[in-house]
Amino acid sequence: MFTGLIEEVGRFRGASRAGEAMVLTIDATRILGDVAIGDSIAVNGVCLTVTSFTRGSFQADVMPQTYRHSNLKDLKPGSKVNLERAMAAGGRFGGHIVQGHIDGIGVIVSRKVDANAVIFKLRAEESSELAKYVIPKGSITIDGISLTVTEAESGSFGVSIIPHTLAETALQDKQPGDTVNLEADIIGKYVDHLLHYRTSEPTGKSSRSGISASFLADNGFF
Repeated sequence: MFTGLIEEVGRFRGASRAGEAMVLTIDATRILGDVAIGDSIAVNGVCLTVTSFTRGSFQADVMPQTYRHSNLKDLKPGSKVNLERAMAAGGRFGGHIVQGHIDGIGVIVSRKVDANAVIFKLRAEESSELAKYVIPKGSITIDGISLTVTEAESGSFGVSIIPHTLAETALQDKQPGDTVNLEADIIGKYVDHLLHYRTSEPTGKSSRSGISASFLADNGFF
């Protein structure tokens, strides 16, 4: 599990490819101080497993599922990538619950300065699946960065970036037309699943879960 607080901006050195499978090589320094084979590192928000490492780089496999649903396949040698180690049990929870399981790819629609902040407006390529989880003041992960949604409508949404976040992540180089990896808030996804979950009865008929909007309202949840 991750928090969405980027520890280091690394650089993509290259990849060996076999169809939709890849082995990435990422140059890094800070996050490798205590690395071990099998550790999880989020690369632009994608949870990957360290398969080998040196003092200045590590390698990780990318399977076809990840290849198809993230923008890792579009990285070019020298591209900056956001890096975060898995959360330590005794660490501060500064962001939100981030699994490193990408829900889809987003496209930056616009970028504009707003006093000391930069406003990014984005569109989810798989808006029919992602849009329902993106709500104003809610959390979303963009290329591994835990951010707060400032506006959301019709499959598009906005986020406001403070100077520190912009300076310390690869988002500083992103421009309109660039793609980013998106992960929606896991709590929203679980609630949505439970509200629509159907179970099979012994008769073979399916029935809805006991959790419903009316059930939640009757019990004071909203």
